[in-house]
Amino acid sequence: MSRYWSDIVQQLVPYVPGEQPAIARPIKLNTNENPYPPSPRVVAAIAAELGETGDSLRRYPDPLSRRLRETVAAQVGLKPEQVFAGNGSDEVLAHVFQALLKHDKPLRFPDISYSFYPTYARLYGVQHEVVPLADDFSIRADDYLGDAGGVLFPNPNAPTGHALPMAEVARIVAANPSSVVVVDEAYVDFGAESAIALIDRYPNLLVVHTTSKSRSLAGMRVGFAFGHAALIEALNRVKDSFNSYPLDRLAQAAAQAAYEDDAYFRTTCARVVASRVRLTQALQALGFEVVPSMANFVFARHPVHDAATLAARLKEQAIFVRHFKLARIDQHLRITVGTDDECDAFLNALRGLLK
Repeated sequence: MSRYWSDIVQQLVPYVPGEQPAIARPIKLNTNENPYPPSPRVVAAIAAELGETGDSLRRYPDPLSRRLRETVAAQVGLKPEQVFAGNGSDEVLAHVFQALLKHDKPLRFPDISYSFYPTYARLYGVQHEVVPLADDFSIRADDYLGDAGGVLFPNPNAPTGHALPMAEVARIVAANPSSVVVVDEAYVDFGAESAIALIDRYPNLLVVHTTSKSRSLAGMRVGFAFGHAALIEALNRVKDSFNSYPLDRLAQAAAQAAYEDDAYFRTTCARVVASRVRLTQALQALGFEVVPSMANFVFARHPVHDAATLAARLKEQAIFVRHFKLARIDQHLRITVGTDDECDAFLNALRGLLK
């Protein structure tokens, strides 16, 4: 702490990301990265943008990411003016908090959810209340029906992997006509339904996506928001008051190529889903209780073995999983779905620890 800090800095509890191990070949199942590389078209698009000399890098990128937004809009069945592009979905969410969620009534989001939500609420002075999940870690739509300054939840939820049916999502949106409902769909491509199909029916719905998970571009930092043009305009007003050029040339080229190669995207997602089923069954055979997941991770606990101890012992073997020191989930591990070889190495190490 320093006497030069502003008051808000002293009050902040920053978000803590998953560990990025500085070792040669870790088995990294702690940050929900895709185990497969991006489409070959992505690599080619980056090379084409650079050219032989990299001359394009001396010029600013398109501040509106127009070609990228047009490509993504066509893929999801919207108009370009219904698409906002930002520097990862975290930046998109930051702009959402400022532009759409700061009102007299409190914002509602789940108590066990993406831990950046309370961080942003404190940073931007957004009144909020956390809503407990059900005992099975599901979101209860009835808890979000009306009289809020906004509603925000991931679908599928993180770190649990549980997904709400689209009828329940629609019920929440319809019950909050005077405030914005934000559905964070970072993991939706691994088996859940997207609320994008509801956007034209509900002017208060905003859906947030990322390229970090299903499109293997965590290193490029590209995210999107989808909604009615009036909501997107609000985000652009905040963006242009903060940083007019959030996406560099390489990021725009990479994300556009990733969306253009739909076949590769679908194949990769299907491989992750198949590995998730395999990993879930193997964990259950070892005595773990596994929350039904529609994401690229599983959330599991063992009725006998302490989760923090298991995570620490796995780390000694250069195998990284995520453990949260939070009430209700401090005996759970969140395990990213890796390649089958990575999952097998994890399971073999786990078998040794359980003995």
